[in-house]
Amino acid sequence: MDLLWSDPDQYVKGWQANTRGVSYVFGEEVVHEMLPILDIDLVARAHQVVQDGYEFFANKRLVTIFSAPHYCGQFDNAAAIMNVDEGLVCSFQVAQALMIDSSRGRKYNIKAGESRDPVTAS
Repeated sequence: MDLLWSDPDQYVKGWQANTRGVSYVFGEEVVHEMLPILDIDLVARAHQVVQDGYEFFANKRLVTIFSAPHYCGQFDNAAAIMNVDEGLVCSFQVAQALMIDSSRGRKYNIKAGESRDPVTAS
């Protein structure tokens, strides 16, 4: 199982070749099958742009976190940071990049928000 470069895909069953040309894509059932084998409750991953800075998959058993707002100047995505407390509750700080007057020497004005999502098994 390649957790480093593989990407989740809600339309895939099992494993399939990744159209990005690197590794594979996998479906929700792969996450649900692998969590008990790995003895973990949540997979936290990155390296894939998600619109809101973070995005859950497989009934909140996998989360993608992306921390670069307005990625490469081509995406209108937010950025997120995930914190996990002692009770294994995740809180996400989300920042949206807003373009401002670059003549002032700044490219972005960050507007932050926060969301809380439980990730422990019921």
